[in-house]
Amino acid sequence: MRLRSVVARNLRLLRQASGLTQEQLADLAGLDRNYVGKLEREENSPTVDTLEVIALALQVDVEWLIRRAPPPRR
Repeated sequence: MRLRSVVARNLRLLRQASGLTQEQLADLAGLDRNYVGKLEREENSPTVDTLEVIALALQVDVEWLIRRAPPPRR
C-alpha cells in the first residue's frame, strides 16, 4: 500500500474514532475542510508540518498517521 493511501486511511479512521467531522478536524488543525477531504481521498499528500498539526488536533502521535497497520479503535 502506498504511503499516501496509508495516511488517507489512518486519517479517516482516527478522525471518525474521535467523533469529528472533516470540518471540525480542519478547524482544530487550522486547515481548510476541503483539504482534509482531499487528504482522505488521496488527492493531496500532506507535508510533515501538516501531519504534525493533524496529529496534535487528533491528540495522537504522528506515527499513527503513517503506520501501515491500522490504528486501534478508541
